[in-house]
Amino acid sequence: AMFFRPGVRAQLAAEIQAQFAAFAATGLTLDHVNAHKHFHLHPTIAGLMVQGAIANRARGARVPLEPQDVLARIEHHKSSGVVALTTPFARALQRRFRKAGIAAPDRVFGLAWSGAMTAPRMTGLLEHLPDGLTEIYTHPATGPYPGSAPGYQYGAELAALTDPQVKALLARQGVKCGGFADFSYQ
Repeated sequence: AMFFRPGVRAQLAAEIQAQFAAFAATGLTLDHVNAHKHFHLHPTIAGLMVQGAIANRARGARVPLEPQDVLARIEHHKSSGVVALTTPFARALQRRFRKAGIAAPDRVFGLAWSGAMTAPRMTGLLEHLPDGLTEIYTHPATGPYPGSAPGYQYGAELAALTDPQVKALLARQGVKCGGFADFSYQ
């Protein structure tokens, strides 16, 4: 319906514009754009997100491309069929954002281990980090809260980000950390 029905596309466009407007009303700087559950992989949503990102001067965008071979080097990991299905859409999304001058990382980690990015996993990622721009995302908190995702290891993710061994490894590897606005895609 989003692709074929103009009325549905108009509703979708209005909602996306409303989301950008709601964020703009906060007065915060827009660092990057993404969509819940990566709905921006859908070509219609992707086009509207790119337009909104340009209009609202977003510097970056999340593109869910997670290298399964890197995960497998860290611990036993079997790629799901979803990865194979979504990869062509993610690559197209990455090209669209980059063509628009919006930083889109070469890869992202945090999909397979969403809510479970523990210190050993973080260390493993850093030890096997390919060259290029990488996003590693987490959900750090001191514990569950009203509305939190069931089963997420919020405290473990916070511990991973503050782990002295992880910090030391970042320094040894010469990894530059920051938000999307701290990087640009050349």
